[in-house]
Amino acid sequence: MNAADRWAEALAARAIPQSIIDAAPTSPWGFPTELFRTRARTSSARPVATPTTVRALEALPAPGTVLDVGVGGGATSLPLAPRAGRITGFDQQADMLEVFLEAAGAAGVDARAVQGRWPADEATAPPADVVVSGHTVYNAPDLEPFVSALDTHAGRRVVLEATERHPLGWMHDLWRRFHDLDIPDAPSIDLAVEVIEATGIGVSREDRPDRDDDPGAGGFDSAEEAVALIRTRLCLPASQDQELTEALGDRLRLRHGLWTAGPPSRTVVTLWWDAHHDEPS
Repeated sequence: MNAADRWAEALAARAIPQSIIDAAPTSPWGFPTELFRTRARTSSARPVATPTTVRALEALPAPGTVLDVGVGGGATSLPLAPRAGRITGFDQQADMLEVFLEAAGAAGVDARAVQGRWPADEATAPPADVVVSGHTVYNAPDLEPFVSALDTHAGRRVVLEATERHPLGWMHDLWRRFHDLDIPDAPSIDLAVEVIEATGIGVSREDRPDRDDDPGAGGFDSAEEAVALIRTRLCLPASQDQELTEALGDRLRLRHGLWTAGPPSRTVVTLWWDAHHDEPS
């Protein structure tokens, strides 16, 4: 079994059983716009640029064009605004694109939004000098065409950011407690690198710790909102919020004035490579 098949199989093994989804009061998929709005707003508060920003700026001319796939609120691409002539945000959620355009307007950068699924709708996205994509690879079971489409759209460089392990891996004990369900830990970013390199792309990598002292992580205005997100992910009713809060323990905490639920630290990985075709016109 090749790397791409192992990646797809590992993600499939993490799937929530359909019986749990059918019984859930709310779909466990999607993201609240408020979380991405705060991430975009606080990303500029980082005292030092992240490796993702540094590697993108290295390849971005002034003024240059940026395509952000899975843009969310723009936390990955908006730190490039001082040099970018135009940033295009691509996302499947219309409400996320509204948040991105709002944040881009505040940053004073020319921006456009394209709604669609990547890579199925890649033809609707323009080429760009630099293509970035933050925290999307674990949502791409068919990783080879996902990455190939990023590379095709990049005139100079592709920069990806993702956690070293699956971003929801810290919830495994909660799945056991509330659903008696064991979810495997795989895959890791190491396997994603194998998949990318199997396409003939030479990948560079830089790891950094992401801790509670990082002001750009985002969060919610209330603890109840943070708990509600985890409750939705776990397919639980609101009546179990108190039990869930107790189960979260100190993983539910106030950070830089915003509430979050999750591990106090994790490793974030930046992957990048230079495109080997003509720059976009």
